[in-house]
Amino acid sequence: MNTEEIANIFNLPPELPTEELFEPLISTESLLIERIISTGQTTPTGEWYDQDQDEWVILLQGQATLSYVDGSSVKLKPGDYLFIKAHQKHRVEYTSAEPPCIWLAVHGNLQQK
Repeated sequence: MNTEEIANIFNLPPELPTEELFEPLISTESLLIERIISTGQTTPTGEWYDQDQDEWVILLQGQATLSYVDGSSVKLKPGDYLFIKAHQKHRVEYTSAEPPCIWLAVHGNLQQK
């Protein structure tokens, strides 16, 4: 492997945008692996994510809270991961700004073990 190909998931841009940053790392017709950087952003009130594909996500840095349409919620700290089935409505209630949240998300037709 050429050392120029090495990247680090924790290297952040010098200036973070005011919007959440979605960076595809690997993208095919059936799979998307992306880094997401959040700095206090949340899902707008009354809106829900309703994704066509499954999502496995791990929070690598920061703290966050996700909630589901059934009223349940989960608080995440670094190292916590979860599986969100396709069409399982959810929203982001909280993301820390300092430190920024760094997520690694895998989207596709996944099977939970």
